[in-house]
Amino acid sequence: MKFMHAYHLLTAAALLTPVVIFAQQQISDASGIFTSSTEIGTTRKGSTVYIPASGEYHVTGGGADIWGTADDFHFTWVRLSGDVSLTADIRFPASSPEALRKSILMIRQSLDPGSAYADAAIHGDGHINLQFRAVDGGKTDDTLSTQHGSTRLRIERKGNQFTVFAGEPGQALLPAPPMTIVMRDPVYVGIGVCAHNANAVEEAIFSNVKIEQPSQQGDKK
Repeated sequence: MKFMHAYHLLTAAALLTPVVIFAQQQISDASGIFTSSTEIGTTRKGSTVYIPASGEYHVTGGGADIWGTADDFHFTWVRLSGDVSLTADIRFPASSPEALRKSILMIRQSLDPGSAYADAAIHGDGHINLQFRAVDGGKTDDTLSTQHGSTRLRIERKGNQFTVFAGEPGQALLPAPPMTIVMRDPVYVGIGVCAHNANAVEEAIFSNVKIEQPSQQGDKK
């Protein structure tokens, strides 16, 4: 577990406080709004580099897939409790033969490969979906977004309901059908990359990354 940084990490206590968090407001900390990175499952080593000047996260990851009953990918995360949304602009900076490589916004119960989770995933061929594993060790299912090739994604947790939104920067994001997944607090909220090739590593760039939570129960900023 390693995170490339030059400044101090945010304290866990501060990250668990239910407030609105903006990546661009955290430029004094080179880890941005996240606390750590992890290789999930069996994968070549990935990395996450936060660029304070631009607020971008350059993420590389390997792994055969985020699917089935267990996952293989690189994940950068913070632990949070309660309702939460994670939004980002995502792009692949280089072409690749892997049409199913994935860049994701994820909410995950644990760091175990078979953990319950929900994510907003954009693939190398442009299709976007809500992927989810409703129980630990269970199969993965998904619902497809109509927003093929969109560059701005959001995943939202409201109680046990998870929804993926997609669209273009500056425009209204459109939802895919929501799903119910029961997770205990705290959960892991973060960004990740899967190469969809156990022998490769792929890169994605996440920008304008924003985590939002209610400041109080029933009161959103």
